[in-house]
Amino acid sequence: MKDQSIYSGFPQDDERALDSMLRPRVFAEFVGRPNTVENLKTWIQGARLRGESLDHILFSGPPGLGKTTLAYIIANELEVSIKPTSGPALTRPRDLVGLLTNLRTGDILFIDEIHRLDVRVEEYLYTAMEDFFVSIIVDSGVHGRSIKIDLKRYTLIGATTREGLLSPPLRSRFQIMERLDFYTPEELKRILLKSAGVLGIEINDESAELIAGRSRGTPRIANRLLRRIRDVAQAGGSSTVTVQTAREGLRRVGVDKMGLSEMDRRILQVLARNSGRPVGLKTIAAVVGEQEDTIEDVYEPFLIRQGLLERTARGRAATAEGLQVVRNHLEGEEKGSAQGELF
Repeated sequence: MKDQSIYSGFPQDDERALDSMLRPRVFAEFVGRPNTVENLKTWIQGARLRGESLDHILFSGPPGLGKTTLAYIIANELEVSIKPTSGPALTRPRDLVGLLTNLRTGDILFIDEIHRLDVRVEEYLYTAMEDFFVSIIVDSGVHGRSIKIDLKRYTLIGATTREGLLSPPLRSRFQIMERLDFYTPEELKRILLKSAGVLGIEINDESAELIAGRSRGTPRIANRLLRRIRDVAQAGGSSTVTVQTAREGLRRVGVDKMGLSEMDRRILQVLARNSGRPVGLKTIAAVVGEQEDTIEDVYEPFLIRQGLLERTARGRAATAEGLQVVRNHLEGEEKGSAQGELF
């Protein structure tokens, strides 16, 4: 498996069905985010008591933290249908209009990566969200006319990994906004223990803690690592993930004791060669052979949270801790090479 696919918080094409199996169905099964869950329960209860549709909701935060999961849980709690789509998939206004006109009262339209909506499509959402109608232009030129189509009162749930890219008019139309943050190792451990049962493999607390500590605070990455470690265990004829199996599986996917991947270390090495002075993102991408947006979205956030990298006006720079990590890694390689020659 490629390094990027292990650490990307975005779902891969071949794991969407498995993600659905591991996804909680009700709030009682959802681990973490107690304040967000409690808020959502309150908003849902209020809408039920008034006999109204739930207000429009915007979930923001890094990928893989449960935005899609919460949208499906809300639909289950309200006992309504959910129509999922994504910003890049809605390329023409008629794509959106087709979805909106097929919604029944109380239904949910879920738009993932809503910040990537085409501007023309987004403009149709303004009246659809606020006044529950859309206007379609049926003729052009001097004889142009529009037809107003009334919509059933529905709930739009948007999910975004880059809230800052949302236009102010669209953002202002969401009445409920919740931001999801990274999970604690203890929360990830609970998720892994539950996922292991779904995947049909046993795992002890110590092994789950080991994997959780190297999952970058992201449930999707934790489950992805668990599946790879499960392969290692089953290939060895075992149905149990032991600490030794977990360490071997993490080694095979390139995760070190700090949770750093091979690409993380290569990025830090590029910065270390410049003695800690800032390096441009284009330069880093060219040296390590990776796309700029992948470095920015997948690797940088973790390195920044770990205090190993910082962004400056002149580029990216390694911190003192980041430079020390590179030195320790190089010393470890030299030690391993010397032992190899000795034996």
